[in-house]
Amino acid sequence: MSKGKLPKQYLQIRKRHENFFHAAEELGKVVRQEGPIDEKTAHLIQLAAAATLHSEGAVHSHVRRALEAGVTSDEIHHAIILLSSTIGFPTVVAALSWADDIIEGRKK
Repeated sequence: MSKGKLPKQYLQIRKRHENFFHAAEELGKVVRQEGPIDEKTAHLIQLAAAATLHSEGAVHSHVRRALEAGVTSDEIHHAIILLSSTIGFPTVVAALSWADDIIEGRKK
């Protein structure tokens, strides 16, 4: 992941707790390798979970990671709107706006 694209607060916490962040990153790698789900799908699943938790920071993070894995903005939007009947329209709209923070930021 490109450090230049990460939020300042995240980078500060990551520096302060290097061992913890390293362990969390390794866990993420290991669980993605544990089964047959491809990387793009795994990132979309994690994005959906972040949206469900109403976590703006996690949505930002998983959109970044999904884009880096080759997921398109249309696939990201579709993954989020698929949640409408599960998490509700207002939460979906919020998650779409958080996703667009990252998607639009990459276009600049």
